[in-house]
Amino acid sequence: MTAAAPDQASAPVRETRGLTQEEAVRRFADAGPNEVTGRKPVRLHDRVLAQLTDPLIMVLLGAVVLTLAIGDHPDAIVIGLVVLVNTTVGVAQEIRADNAVAALSTLTAPHARVRRDGAVRELPAVEVVPGDVLLVGEGDIVAADAELAEASAVLVDESMLTGESVPVDKGAGTTLSAGTVVVRGRGVAVVTATGVGSALGRIAALLDERREPTPLQRRLAALGRVLAAVTLALCVLVFVLGLVRGLPLGTMAVTAISLAVAAVPESLPAVVTLALALGARRMAARHALVRRLPAVETLGSVSVLATDKTGTLTEGRMVVQHVWTPSRSADLSGVGYEPVGEVLVAGRPAEADELEPLRELLTVTALCNDASLRPADDEAPDGRWTALGDPMEAALLTAAAKAGCPDSAELATTRPRIGEAPFDSLRRRMTTLHATGGRGVLVCLKGAPEAVLDPAVLLDPPEALGAARQEAACLAAQGYRVLAVASGVRNDVPGPVAAAESGLALLGLVALDDPPKPHAAATLASCRAAGITPVLITGDHPATARAIASHVALLEAGSETEDHVVTGADVAAGRVADLTSARVFARTDPQQKLDVVEAWRAKGAVTAMTGDGVNDGPALHRADIGVAMGARGTEVARQAADLVLTDDELSTVVAAVGEGRRVYDNIRRFLVYGMAGGAAEILVMLTGPLLGLPLPLRAGQILWINLLTHGLTGVAMGAEPASPGAMRRPPRPPEQHILGGGAWQRLLVLAAVVTAASLGAGLAAQTLDLAWQSVLFLALLAAQLGVVLGLRARLLTRKNPFLPLSVLASALLAAAALYVPFLSSVLETEPLGRAGIGMAAACAPVGFLAARLVRTAFRGTHPAGASGTRELP
Repeated sequence: MTAAAPDQASAPVRETRGLTQEEAVRRFADAGPNEVTGRKPVRLHDRVLAQLTDPLIMVLLGAVVLTLAIGDHPDAIVIGLVVLVNTTVGVAQEIRADNAVAALSTLTAPHARVRRDGAVRELPAVEVVPGDVLLVGEGDIVAADAELAEASAVLVDESMLTGESVPVDKGAGTTLSAGTVVVRGRGVAVVTATGVGSALGRIAALLDERREPTPLQRRLAALGRVLAAVTLALCVLVFVLGLVRGLPLGTMAVTAISLAVAAVPESLPAVVTLALALGARRMAARHALVRRLPAVETLGSVSVLATDKTGTLTEGRMVVQHVWTPSRSADLSGVGYEPVGEVLVAGRPAEADELEPLRELLTVTALCNDASLRPADDEAPDGRWTALGDPMEAALLTAAAKAGCPDSAELATTRPRIGEAPFDSLRRRMTTLHATGGRGVLVCLKGAPEAVLDPAVLLDPPEALGAARQEAACLAAQGYRVLAVASGVRNDVPGPVAAAESGLALLGLVALDDPPKPHAAATLASCRAAGITPVLITGDHPATARAIASHVALLEAGSETEDHVVTGADVAAGRVADLTSARVFARTDPQQKLDVVEAWRAKGAVTAMTGDGVNDGPALHRADIGVAMGARGTEVARQAADLVLTDDELSTVVAAVGEGRRVYDNIRRFLVYGMAGGAAEILVMLTGPLLGLPLPLRAGQILWINLLTHGLTGVAMGAEPASPGAMRRPPRPPEQHILGGGAWQRLLVLAAVVTAASLGAGLAAQTLDLAWQSVLFLALLAAQLGVVLGLRARLLTRKNPFLPLSVLASALLAAAALYVPFLSSVLETEPLGRAGIGMAAACAPVGFLAARLVRTAFRGTHPAGASGTRELP
């Protein structure tokens, strides 16, 4: 931290009303959007060229040339058709995935607060224009280059521009650079440059932005290279064996090439990208915005969920329930932020003389306050009053209004603020200075009882401080959030504002209630059922944290011991040998949050961390999945996170984990299905000749099967709903191979069954003197279509009609290959009678039954204590 004092004097605001909306629109047209040069859109012909230069497609293009050279025009037509369809599907999937990611980027774009037409409004940062009056505060990312017109204790992190790790103090007249972070204070600035003209834009212009593949895509690419090598070796073997049997060189060359292409699921990268992008779109529809695509796959492995308290486990709509002063205490009625309610002393409305000490205390809390209340209007949810700013400070304003204290506008006139030392997580208190019209300077202070009930801060006698501490502990044990309030008068303005934090008089305590959300306990129970360990990390008093944790059943029965509720002081002193043994952490600072995350990660856990403040940024960034609150979170937290919750609901994280598991499961299903089919095709070509079938399949037939399986049904598998037990099984180990957990064993079993069934049909047809090659072609396709239906987690679900429709379409196109003269000619098939159709069709239920049986085979082992059944994948 900088050594400068945490306060500064304010300078006059140069432009109070800001731009008019009309002027802002004109300037936007002149200056353009406030964004740095983004990734250039990929042109259509570049996408097509990228598809055509794929190694497998280039092999097919070579096969086209070869077949034309030897006069094999039917195979040339089929291979050309496959290239056309694969390229079209690949480009379409790529465009669809890019559009999904672009839509998510728009949803998670940063926002800025500006003053226009005299009113403060929040708008996307991309709409900020030169001349806008920009309001910045703790946790904001500066939207554009600007000059500070008013500054109060502004401290800015410029490391992303300068590389300097020490935050810099900023005063009136200094400049703010786009992309820097306000780590403390608040200010008003006038925008001087936007977009590519800003400091961030000038740097971005020097960068070459490339989208990196996700970890899953990298693992699959490595798997693809291994598969390609194995497949190539087997196809060379098929080629050599064909030549040994005296088959033409050209025919075997084209057959081997077609087999190599068909055996490798070349559409897998596109399927993965599309599955991840559409999974992210589905999460967005459920109020979870994914900012980074790899987060979709990582979510399925989350094993620890570290959550904060306010607004996550609790409602986040605080209400002052109780006020204590050294002379008397009172209760306040009313709900929400609407300033309607009564002040009750001993259950009756307070008398005028009884209200005086309460009003003095609540007036100080209204002065030492940066929030505001917005009356109910047509845009307000449920017609309720809403808070702008910290919910706790808004609740204090509501309580002050109930007690009859002057409103914020009147206080700003009669007791204007002339200095402040903002709240931060280390000092745990906030102090403001106010002019009193010649009667000295009023010092207003509020903060955590431990930070305020200190002889270094207060002049009150020890017995008074002891009574206040006892009352604070009693209120915290009941689950209240407790603030201590003090004030004093100085003859002149102190040098640093923090110097005024001594010799003050205690006014009393304020107890705020933030009730647990009704479904918080059920959400945590769902976490445990899914093998996810919930951990509470909060800055609140230990007694408050314990009360909330017990209420939502985060502390399980019999575990409510001191070993399971620890404080930040315990962590700092090294009194906690194993941070992963505790489930509730109280009075923690940002570094201790980081320590807890690192302790779990060191044990191999995949952590998800929720947060909303600027100090949560490091922990959100360090966790495997950083989760920010979209409604009440700071811009820093939102931009540091992988996942942004637009509804601030913890249950949305659990739903996102389920979606992550669904996406990963579907990718594994596609791998098992696609690779089993490819392996079966190679086995048929290898073993068929040994059983008396000279050339089991022709090149065009192999590619037609590949087109109908990997192309149509394979893509449809990506939209399958989650399996019923997805959230009742433990998370997959992060180091598990994509084909681990029994997937490769299932793959081999299915490949063997499909091979045996289709060869059996072909041999039976040969014995009956039928068109055995056409029967084998249709049987191999039917068996694979049976497998894809048998692998469904929800057999009769209507949530993905595309899969049964794609199977039906594939069956019709298979029939067309036999009975449509043009296709029959180029694929070299023959129409089949009832006997041949029956033999081939019988392979479909064989594949279906095999897939259903292997879904629960090769389960592997469960971690200790895990529950639920382990099914494919």
